[in-house]
Amino acid sequence: MFYMFLAEGFEETEALACLDVMRRAKLSVQTAGVTGEFVISSHGVCVKSDVSADDIDYDEIEGAILPGGMPGTLNLEKDERVIECVKRCYESGKIVAAICAAPSVLGHLGILDGKRATCFPGFEKELKGAVCTSAHTETDGNVITGKGAGCAIEFGHAIVAKALSKQAADKVIEDMQCL
Repeated sequence: MFYMFLAEGFEETEALACLDVMRRAKLSVQTAGVTGEFVISSHGVCVKSDVSADDIDYDEIEGAILPGGMPGTLNLEKDERVIECVKRCYESGKIVAAICAAPSVLGHLGILDGKRATCFPGFEKELKGAVCTSAHTETDGNVITGKGAGCAIEFGHAIVAKALSKQAADKVIEDMQCL
């Protein structure tokens, strides 16, 4: 099971486009509400989370996904459940993915040290130890980062490619008419 954390002020395109790509690929993914069952995005979209961040099953976890947005990223970083999940996933070789401002959370945890990473322009200084690029997405080991909302489908593609295969990810994107 993958968990996508939703905190008040998340960027809805980064969350929902990626979630859609992952579910089309038949990956098991649930949204985990950090700030409540109903979470309001940075642009006022209300999303009902699948589970509470309290209900994460660490025995079945395959990865953690952090959408960006403000103040969503700040709300993710100050939540101990999110930090614990990200650390556990990273340390056990599971997928850790963050997009837009959210790679800053990984940078502050030291997860990006020596890794290629991308983020929303202006957040590079928060990616402590990373080799920053301006790519739409970067996959380095079990860490996937994305640049921003316009790259959300590509970010979902990168997660599916890492979790399943590039062929499976390409098929989803082709079926969505993105190629």
